[in-house]
Amino acid sequence: MSPWPEAFTATGPHATLEPLSQAHCADLTEAAADGDLYRLWYTSIPRPEDMAKEIDRRLSLRSAGSMLPFAVIENATGRAVGMTTYMNIDAANRRVEIGSTWYRAAVQRTPINTDCKLMLLTRAFETLDCIAVEFRTHFLNHQSRRAIERLGARLDGILRSHMVMAKGTLRDTAVYSITAAEWPAVRANLRWKLDQPRST
Repeated sequence: MSPWPEAFTATGPHATLEPLSQAHCADLTEAAADGDLYRLWYTSIPRPEDMAKEIDRRLSLRSAGSMLPFAVIENATGRAVGMTTYMNIDAANRRVEIGSTWYRAAVQRTPINTDCKLMLLTRAFETLDCIAVEFRTHFLNHQSRRAIERLGARLDGILRSHMVMAKGTLRDTAVYSITAAEWPAVRANLRWKLDQPRST
């Protein structure tokens, strides 16, 4: 049987989601170096020199059925500018998490994130019939938390001392979700944001 969800490509007005492959490695290596994002202590963005290894890691999780990874392509340039995934996939309960997402500094606070989230959420609720979609981030990653909240996701709670980070610190994880019942309002809000002169 094919893993659930099946791989797909989706294109919006600003971005395209493509199944991740090593063909994206050069672009993503450059993207990770933009703004030295990998130096942020409260998140896990691959170092430029480790990009091929990170792509292999995500593809191995795909083979195991726990992740569906994507490269985020900026339509204006045709280049990969980040990564995102469906992860913590629970086919029996029709739940996924959208996570392990990062974008190069040059495209942060542009419509690309909203565009990608709208495509992923549309697929989750309207094709996969998900009952809920989760988002998780470090409690102290305020930029990420604000971005999740702007999507319309609600805070479910905080998992205290949830993970050991690469440098040995303990991560308190903020858990958010959007339920199927909330999706129509969230979809309308995201579409409205994309119609505005600037969107995040």
